[in-house]
Amino acid sequence: MCGCGRGLEGEPPRPPTAAGRHRGQTSRSLADFAKLVEVFDRTGVTFVSVTQAFNTTTSMGRLTLNILLSFAQFEREVTAERVRDKIAASKQKGIWMGGNVPLGYRVQDRRLLIETEEADAVRYIFNRFLELGSWTLLAHDLKACGIRTRTGALFDKGNLYRMLHHRIYIGEISHKGAHYPGRHEAIIAQDVWDKVHGIVRQCPRKRAANTRAQTPALLKGLLFGPDGAAFSPTHTRKGGKLYRYYVSQTVLKHGAGSCPVGRVPAGEIEGAVIDQLRAVFRQPEIVAGTWEAARAHADDITKADARAALQRIDPLWEELFPAEQARIAALLVERVDIGADGLNVRLRVDGLGGLAREMLAGGIEAAA
Repeated sequence: MCGCGRGLEGEPPRPPTAAGRHRGQTSRSLADFAKLVEVFDRTGVTFVSVTQAFNTTTSMGRLTLNILLSFAQFEREVTAERVRDKIAASKQKGIWMGGNVPLGYRVQDRRLLIETEEADAVRYIFNRFLELGSWTLLAHDLKACGIRTRTGALFDKGNLYRMLHHRIYIGEISHKGAHYPGRHEAIIAQDVWDKVHGIVRQCPRKRAANTRAQTPALLKGLLFGPDGAAFSPTHTRKGGKLYRYYVSQTVLKHGAGSCPVGRVPAGEIEGAVIDQLRAVFRQPEIVAGTWEAARAHADDITKADARAALQRIDPLWEELFPAEQARIAALLVERVDIGADGLNVRLRVDGLGGLAREMLAGGIEAAA
C-alpha cells in the first residue's frame, strides 16, 4: 500500500506536507496513523490508496484502512514476540545469540571459542584486581603493561567494571537477570570470580581505604617541621572529593597554633620534593656521587651509565604506581625539613647508587 497527497476534487494540487514528504517511512502502528490523519485533515489533504479501492474521504474507507492497520500492527507484535521467545529459549540452552564479542573470545559457526592471547589478558585483569582492589590502579597497571581493549583503546574504570561483571567469562549466558550454563568454555575459574566479587561488594569507601593502606603517602616518615616533630599523612573528604594533608605531630598533640607550620597540602609538598629530586638528578656532583656509590657494588658501572640511569628516572616517574614512587622516595630521601621560609631535602647518596643499579638492571621498569 502506498499513499499520495492530493487536493480535494476541483482544487489545484497543494504542495506536499511534511507527512507527504516522508511517505517513504512506513509504520504499522494504528496510533501513528491516527496522528497522520489528523495532520492530513488540518491541511486539507486526503489519503488515497493506488492499489486498493478506498480513500479517507469516506467513512467506509477510513474503517477499512483502520482494520488493515490493526491487523498489520497485530502481525508485527506477534512477530516480535516470537523473536523474543526464540532468543530467550536459545539463551536458556546456553547458545550465544550475537552482539559484541567479549574480549577473550571469537565467534565461529555461531559458537564462542577462546582466543588464547586475549584470554590470557582477561585472566591477568581478574587476578590483578584481586591484588590491587581498585579500578583506578588496575587501569594504570594495564596502561603500563600495554594491555588494551580489542579496539586499541586504553582500559578505563567503566569498561573494567563491565568486564569484571560479565558472566560470560565463567561459562554462563545471561538473559534478563537470569543466568544459564553456556555452551562455551569458561576463561575465569569460579573461585577467582567469587573472590573478585567479594571485593566489588565491599563499600567503596572501605575499598578506597584499603587501597590507600596499600599505597602509602610519598613522604610518610620523611617530613619534619621546624620544631623537629614528624608530619603524619591524613585526609578529609568534602563534597565527595578527597583532600590529603600532612599534619605535624605537635599539632596533633597540643592543638592548632602550637607549631608555625602545622599542616601542609600533600600534593603541593610532594610535588615540590619531586621537582627538587628531578633537578638534583641533572647535577654533575650528584652524578659523580651516584657513580661512586654504585661502583662499590658493581665495578663495571661507568659514570656515563650512572648519568643515563638518573636521566631515565624523570620521564619514567609518572608511569610508576604510588607505592613504587613512595619506595623510591624512601630510597633517595633521608629527610625533608619544612619551615616558614621553604623546605630542605637531604638525599641518600647510597640510595642513589642503589637506584642506578636497579635502573640499569631494568628493575624499575618491570615494577612499573
